[in-house]
Amino acid sequence: MNPAGPPDPIPADTAPVPTQPNRSDGDNRLPEWLLEATRCGASDLHVVAGYPPVLRVHGQLRELPGGPLESESLRRWLLQWLPLPAHERFLTERNADFAMELDREGTRQRYRANYFFAADQIGGCFRVIPDQIPDFDWAGFPFELAERLVAFRNGLILFCGVTGAGKTTSLAMIINLLCQRSGCRVVTIEEPIEYRFPHYPGSVVSQREVGTDVRSFDEGLKFALRQDPDAILVGEIRDRETAQTALRAAETGHLVFSTMHTRDAKGAISRYTDLFDQDSQQEIRSQLASGLRAVISQHLLRSFADDLKRVLALETLFNTSQVAISIRNGKLESIDNTIQTGRAEGMLPLSESVRRHFQSGLIDRETAERFVQDRSYLR
Repeated sequence: MNPAGPPDPIPADTAPVPTQPNRSDGDNRLPEWLLEATRCGASDLHVVAGYPPVLRVHGQLRELPGGPLESESLRRWLLQWLPLPAHERFLTERNADFAMELDREGTRQRYRANYFFAADQIGGCFRVIPDQIPDFDWAGFPFELAERLVAFRNGLILFCGVTGAGKTTSLAMIINLLCQRSGCRVVTIEEPIEYRFPHYPGSVVSQREVGTDVRSFDEGLKFALRQDPDAILVGEIRDRETAQTALRAAETGHLVFSTMHTRDAKGAISRYTDLFDQDSQQEIRSQLASGLRAVISQHLLRSFADDLKRVLALETLFNTSQVAISIRNGKLESIDNTIQTGRAEGMLPLSESVRRHFQSGLIDRETAERFVQDRSYLR
């Protein structure tokens, strides 16, 4: 393999391209592990050669019985479930994202899959997708906040947080509420499609999958502007082109939702502008100052008991005139203080959200102290 160039494709003798996925192998344990993940309320299943299959349940890793996985069997089992549209990408890029379904007691259970290579061996990570969009009470997402977000007529709303912080679930609940409340034309661009939105009278939702229905987030977003949308969901903003088009859509009267992988609201704004070169950043800050509506930063905290689901903590930023001035002038260090003092405008510091959960007995002190800068705040 040439380290300076793209990865070598998988040799043909180890990964033949089938005409259709072969799922007839009776000893394939993957469906069994996936259904067990669903049964016990796990969020993820990890299968890596040399390790037993591992579930993540309420944030903690839990091994399944059976011992370490043998590389050749795991390779064969994983390739049997790789759909045709993802085969070519996996052969050349050595990574693939896709959604898959299994029959579970007469219903179809969906999973988001990521295949990858590590030490030249295939591995997989599977995210369990609930068969229904959760309600706000179950997720711990404030309904008043959701109502305020869907009330915006246009602009950009960002959800940020680390991987696995529940951003996709929150956005699914928000879009679902938007479709329930009013006749709304929604276009989503996702990689892959996770939640399926139900049909509501007067609303139309088109869900497009990157790699299957459209080539990229940026291309899907550009074409979405020609599909008469009221709201657009972009699964993730990860490059300059998507960031630029999202801002343009927000400026031209569309309500745009998206995600970014940052730990806090200030970091999302900083990362957004950093996607552009220095010569363009002043213009982008001006556009962001006028087009941004809100940034919601999410963290899932370990519950006080291992058998309980994790607790959602939020940092909430709304783009007030003071925030807009900070963004336009590049003074992002003042945003944290604005969040602290902006509770009358609906802002919420992460430390306050954590403190409320601690005082309610939902999380223990050790967990709370990890997410506040000043431990005396918990007293």
